[in-house]
Amino acid sequence: MGTQEKVQASHLKRDAYLYVRQSSLQQVFENQESTERQYALRQRAVALGWPLERIVVIDSDLGQSGATCEDREGFQRLVAEVGMGQVGIVLGLEVSRLARNSSDWHRLLEICALSDTLILDEDGIYDPSHFNDRLLLGLKGTMSEAELHVLRARLQGGLMNKARRGELKLPLPVGLVYDARDRVVHDPDQQVQGSLRTFFQTFQRTGTASATVKYFQQAGLLFPRRLRRGVRKGELVWGPLEHSRALQTLHNPRYSGTYVWGRFRVVKTPRRKTPRRLPQDQWEVIIPDAHAGYLSWPQYQRNLQRLQENARSHGTDRRQSPPGEGPALLQGLVVCGVCGRRMTLRYHMRDGRLTPTYVCQSAGIEHAQPICQSIPGHVVDEAISQLVLRAMKPVTLEVTLAVQQELEQRLEEVGRLRQQRVARARYEADLAQQRFMQVDPKNRLVADALEAEWNARLRDLSEAQDQYEQQSQADRALLDEQSRERIRALATDFPRLWNDPHTPHRERKRMMRLLVEDVTLSKDDAITAHVRFKGGACQTLTLARPLPAWEARMTDGEVIAQIDRLLNDHTIGQIAPLLNQQGLRSGVGLPFTAKIVARLCRSYRLTSRYDRLREAGKFTLAEIADQLQVSTATIKVWRRNGLLRGHLYNDKNECLYDPHDQAAPTKSQGRKLSDRRRFPKVASNRSNEVQHAI
Repeated sequence: MGTQEKVQASHLKRDAYLYVRQSSLQQVFENQESTERQYALRQRAVALGWPLERIVVIDSDLGQSGATCEDREGFQRLVAEVGMGQVGIVLGLEVSRLARNSSDWHRLLEICALSDTLILDEDGIYDPSHFNDRLLLGLKGTMSEAELHVLRARLQGGLMNKARRGELKLPLPVGLVYDARDRVVHDPDQQVQGSLRTFFQTFQRTGTASATVKYFQQAGLLFPRRLRRGVRKGELVWGPLEHSRALQTLHNPRYSGTYVWGRFRVVKTPRRKTPRRLPQDQWEVIIPDAHAGYLSWPQYQRNLQRLQENARSHGTDRRQSPPGEGPALLQGLVVCGVCGRRMTLRYHMRDGRLTPTYVCQSAGIEHAQPICQSIPGHVVDEAISQLVLRAMKPVTLEVTLAVQQELEQRLEEVGRLRQQRVARARYEADLAQQRFMQVDPKNRLVADALEAEWNARLRDLSEAQDQYEQQSQADRALLDEQSRERIRALATDFPRLWNDPHTPHRERKRMMRLLVEDVTLSKDDAITAHVRFKGGACQTLTLARPLPAWEARMTDGEVIAQIDRLLNDHTIGQIAPLLNQQGLRSGVGLPFTAKIVARLCRSYRLTSRYDRLREAGKFTLAEIADQLQVSTATIKVWRRNGLLRGHLYNDKNECLYDPHDQAAPTKSQGRKLSDRRRFPKVASNRSNEVQHAI
């Protein structure tokens, strides 16, 4: 079918749409001839019968790739207009201008066929509703997509070949730069080098990225970075060390002097392309010792391993979680001896302090079943502590001096970094002063701005100097003679260092992990702990199970027996001070009171003193009064004055009396009671009756 036969009157009634696109902004500015050729297609539409005012030009996608349609607003507008039947013909220089993706291209062809829209390129006019034209357009679209693949593969192959030789220039992290011969060397800025060396040494010492960031904050140290975009691209700036920046630095292999390529892979999603980090065994190029670095490749691997162990604290297995602040000595090291899973940790208050309990509960939580086992942690921790103390030999004086030397070197390195910061601030202040001195004083618009910048630099210099002096004084206080003596004393007395309450739990756990690999616990009649040391040596400990809380709070049986013996001759109120005089205490460690003794008597069902006296044949007040034919008041008077013997059976001054005999008293008018006394006189104690009332 000829060109004139394809263009019908129905097509001319609708508008002609010219789609203009270039793949990149560089092509837009440098390859302008292609853009002119695309705009020239308007004359083709005029020749076919469309007025110039009815030719719509869509050029909003200039500088965008044709591999996808999501980011191309102009292409989406074109498809919408075609679908609404407002387009008679679509003009494009070639198929690749419209789309480089087969799915987008065929979708456009389908919509054009349904809406009876023509397509024009440099080779001719096509009607997508005709099979032959649609077949030809489909082939052109496939070839356009294949061309993009071939170009990408060719470029990628060149990059790969150059990267395998380690010659492909890649962006370098802060601290590494290219020299005049494109070799990777250390940044000539000594402050940058010192900051990075201090960073890696601090991580090696502390073991966590968070602790490294905290150290930098406490020491008042800044960390460098280079701007990657914007008008200040490539400029070195200083700021506080952030946790994300610390992780990026630790994960970057270039700091180990290793050339790598292919660490990331771009994953396409429906909305965007996302770079995804690949595991190390999938990196395409790894060339160790390719250039200068700040640490070795094995040290870099150990850092990654430590980060991975720290991250496992958030996983299901909780292997080797970083040492925390709690008192649990075996945090992250305990393995269940029943199911083999890692045991988690719980804390509860006991005697006013945190006490750990090791619990195997992950399987129970997942399957809604009872926990596997729980073991009191204070018993195990104490036994493992004693084992470690026996295994450790006394530290020699050489080790003491090495520790002191390490502290001095650490403070010296930090002081050097602060001094370099002062030198940088002084240089910037001098530079600002030179700029101000060189300006014409009459040009106040420029002179005022330069003077303000000079004042700002002077304030920064003053602040840096003040901070340097304050931190230097604090550092000198850390290593005074008293601190040195304390270091020597602690280093030569490891048990005292271990048991010192001022030693942080975190440091005690770090020392434990230097010796112990893991501990397997199981509980039966006793607690069994299989300790596996670093290097493979093993030792088994058998520990007695701690008593339950109710049993641990029970009063000792010897104390109960002593109370039982004292009840023969004393009341409950009299027994309490006698027990305290002997140094005895209750089950919870409290001194005895009458209430505590009475409660113990009830709990252990001890025979009361009243029953003991009754069994011995003693009479009550009413009974003895009836036998002697006197009133109860007379009996009390006789007992107080020694005529009758009474035996106290409680703390209310109530008594039981001996049976009367031939010498029992009788009423005798005119005789003094003191002349008739047979027993010692008993003083009345009303306050005692109230004090010991039960």
